[in-house]
Amino acid sequence: MDNISHFTVFTLSQLEESMSVKQTCLALSLAVYLLIIILNLILILTILLEKCLHEPMYIFLCNLCINALFGTTGFYPKFLYDLISDTHVISFGGCYLQLFVIYGSTLCELTTLSVMSYDRYVAICRPLDYCSVMTNKTVVKLLLFSWLLPAASLTIALVLTNRLSLCGSHIDKLYCDNWSIVKLSCEPAGINNIYTFIGIILYVSILILIICSYGKLITACMKSTENKNKFMHTCVPHLLSLTNFATAVVFDIMYTRYGSRDFSRSVRNFLALEFLIIPPVFNPLIYGLKLTAVRERAFRAVKVKGTDLFNVKMR
Repeated sequence: MDNISHFTVFTLSQLEESMSVKQTCLALSLAVYLLIIILNLILILTILLEKCLHEPMYIFLCNLCINALFGTTGFYPKFLYDLISDTHVISFGGCYLQLFVIYGSTLCELTTLSVMSYDRYVAICRPLDYCSVMTNKTVVKLLLFSWLLPAASLTIALVLTNRLSLCGSHIDKLYCDNWSIVKLSCEPAGINNIYTFIGIILYVSILILIICSYGKLITACMKSTENKNKFMHTCVPHLLSLTNFATAVVFDIMYTRYGSRDFSRSVRNFLALEFLIIPPVFNPLIYGLKLTAVRERAFRAVKVKGTDLFNVKMR
């Protein structure tokens, strides 16, 4: 029980590869991180600067992109540094901060997708009530919900974890996560397990509500050509993002529960990193390419900026 006093840092797993492979991973990881920043910033700035996009659907999309930048910031800078470092350690405070940012962002993505599904449900199933329901005040409340619920959930989880006495300091992962810390506990973590179970029920319930709302949307769209076209243009990207998110979470769960025993190190690393690579890259691509209003204005903005830059160089 007193072993905790000897630990000031956690050690993280590292890529057990040659230096040349690590350098390749460094280059690829840096490229992916820069791509995530560029793609999400293009959508964020396009939505913020174009007044015609100041509608609930696009505001929630902007929130999704901001959340992607928030979550990846918790992982990539530390990971890139570890690739060129001989030691892979992180302070207790840094570890808690990292898992709060990464998993807070993951939960925020789910709550944001739930808000977006509600917006599409009202737009398609109750079009006459849309303006009265999705007011500015309602949009603000939904945005607060998408951020505060994950923040509160993670804060409570961290408080419960912080009270545990630890008998080890090695996390068998490339980044910090709450379950890995709980497994290091010297004492039974029954309260943590109960709280985790409650959290799973809560967020699975949100996922079920999203699926049910899209079920109703599909049913409504079958009855009207206009609704069908609206569904194809605005809801298909949401469904793709939801599928993308669900797949990423399943990969992470597979790693957390089974990865350390049943898979090779390379496969485990892929399972651990999939939700930090795929959704942040593909979400802006899915929405940017599928939503006509966003695509046209984003391409126009990039073209104008490129032309201005070219003119400056010519001078």
